[in-house]
Amino acid sequence: MPIKTYRPTTAGRRHSSVDACADVTKTTPERRLTATRKKSGGRNNQGKITVRHRGGGARQRVRLIDFRQNKFDVPAKVAAIEYDPIRGARLALLHYRDGEKRYVIAAKGIAVGDEIVSTREKEIEIKAGNRMPLSRIPVGMTIHNVEFRPDSGGSVVRGAGNAAQLMALEGDYAQVKLPSGEVRLFSKNCLATVGEVGNADHRLIRWGKAGRTRHRGRRPEVRGKAMNPVDHPHGGGEARNPIGLKRPKTPWGKPALGVKTRNPKKASWKMIVKRRK
Repeated sequence: MPIKTYRPTTAGRRHSSVDACADVTKTTPERRLTATRKKSGGRNNQGKITVRHRGGGARQRVRLIDFRQNKFDVPAKVAAIEYDPIRGARLALLHYRDGEKRYVIAAKGIAVGDEIVSTREKEIEIKAGNRMPLSRIPVGMTIHNVEFRPDSGGSVVRGAGNAAQLMALEGDYAQVKLPSGEVRLFSKNCLATVGEVGNADHRLIRWGKAGRTRHRGRRPEVRGKAMNPVDHPHGGGEARNPIGLKRPKTPWGKPALGVKTRNPKKASWKMIVKRRK
């Protein structure tokens, strides 16, 4: 995906770039595979803000993506590569031989006209886009859209340009190195898609101005130092001063920035072979 820049006719244009969408082959989505997106503004079911700085943004429709890909042993043809407004990765529109259509995350390298297949027991070609259990994937291959538990649907390694690596197969488990650097055990019956997620250049986009961030649904963030002491532990003081604390804190007084927050009693600790750096 090439990143496009414009002649700086305005201050916002000078430091911004956009996704050229050169790989997108279809501009309008399949209406039956979309749904309205209700925005929460960062509020929970009690109306309380649980995630700050959310609100507004452009109106969007959710693409109904098939993360399970449980239509086994039925070849599907890639009919189009589409843009998704709520994620950086591209979507591939699949046309199955029985007439059904589904969206999946587009792997790097697949193109219109390619044929991909998902299987659980049969031997299929090891190529980008094909989906199979970890036990059938050669050690060392890059994978994405990995299941945490068998038949639960892919839930990790789904972002644009992301890829995990299958490190080893031992007994009932497979060792997978995640993009964070963590090496974790997965059941060897968990499904994964071969290859890496496409559109890796998405992270190189420079948004350039506050307005584009507002279009994405993110409201302004205020520094704690700029607040009053009643509003933030960093607040108060005359002019520009340091925070005056031994370490940074959240607005609620908890330690922030670099503090380990994972619960050491969590049951999934035993599945982690090596923690991320």
